[in-house]
Amino acid sequence: MMGVRNKVTFKKVLLRSGIVLCLFFTGCRDESVEHYDRGCSHYAKGQYDLAISELTKAVRINPKSANAYYVRGIAYGKKSLYDKAIGDFTKVIKMKPRDADAYIYRGLAYYDKGEYDRAISDCTMAINIDTRSAGAYYNRGLTHYQKGEYDQAVSDYTMAILIDPFDADARYNRGMAHCAKVQYEKAIRDYTKVIEINPEDANAYYNRGIAYSWEGAYDLAIYDYTKAIEIEPKSSDAYIGRGQAHYSKGEYDLAISDSNKALEINPNSADAYYGRGVTYHSKGQYDQAIYDHTKALEIDPNLTNAYVERGLVYYDKGGYDRAILDYSKGLEIDPNDAIAYYNRGITYTKKGEYEEAISDFTKAIEINPRDAGFYTNRAIAYYRKGEYDKAWEDVHKAQSSGLQAQPEFLKLLREASGREK
Repeated sequence: MMGVRNKVTFKKVLLRSGIVLCLFFTGCRDESVEHYDRGCSHYAKGQYDLAISELTKAVRINPKSANAYYVRGIAYGKKSLYDKAIGDFTKVIKMKPRDADAYIYRGLAYYDKGEYDRAISDCTMAINIDTRSAGAYYNRGLTHYQKGEYDQAVSDYTMAILIDPFDADARYNRGMAHCAKVQYEKAIRDYTKVIEINPEDANAYYNRGIAYSWEGAYDLAIYDYTKAIEIEPKSSDAYIGRGQAHYSKGEYDLAISDSNKALEINPNSADAYYGRGVTYHSKGQYDQAIYDHTKALEIDPNLTNAYVERGLVYYDKGGYDRAILDYSKGLEIDPNDAIAYYNRGITYTKKGEYEEAISDFTKAIEINPRDAGFYTNRAIAYYRKGEYDKAWEDVHKAQSSGLQAQPEFLKLLREASGREK
């Protein structure tokens, strides 16, 4: 459910430009106009191949028909023939260099191709031509978001909102950009405004529920997920989200119930199996947890978290080798998963394989050097190896981050090293 909204579509261009096109051809008619009219008619019916055929005939007769290229570009976009769409919009721009919409929709084709810098450039050209083009700001914000440039995305969505204060889609997407920036309160305000504009927007409730969950406001999150479910009863994502909120409150039976409902709606939901598996683990029902994580991985073999969580279950069952195997599999998929390295390091420590444990803790530290817990556990591994000076170094690093080692461990380290600190 959660995803940015691509408001400016090819269909909207045709509807917007249709008035212009009708006026353009008022007066003398020739055969190219007839092909053009038939092309527009086919497009309106969703017959894009026939539309392209007729519009191609129109431009062969009249190569200067910017409008025919324009509509054909739209039809090419509908068929995901983005290079051809770009070619047609480029022809329009050559004939009508001040046509802001042509830049917007060529930019949209570049966006769909994944050529984000070119998309941004075209949106910027459209803005230079028409500073009140909310669509250009919106699409440029959309592109910045996809590039991970969230500050620029927020800025562009804000401009779109200033031009059109009732643009719910711009507020919705700005909320997503705020979430990406870990600015959950701002995201909640945006989603709240979207809901004021459209009280039946299930996705806005769903996303606000996610933001409330990240804020730790689980009761508010549950309310929002419930509202999303009331609006869209077949939303498995909303049940999964509500189940996660119940889990965070320690309401495990309610969490499992929501996971079950999600699976009734979508039996192939890896996330639902994963969430239920986590809950079963917390309830100490290890076999059920392993079953669910295994099902999740059958559906999505690249779900790293399921490997890590199943590894935790095997660890708690005393199956250390199986746990290590799962952590290793997860790391094959995501070599930058610090938690997987950390958990595998813990397991190696439990097995007495301290060199391997130190290697994993070191890798976790390289990925996330600010996690003091990584230093503390590496210190324990160094202690077990008899490398007391290195153990003390890690204790000090953990302490500098505000984490104190357990008094029992410090006592053992002092006795073994002959040092007080």
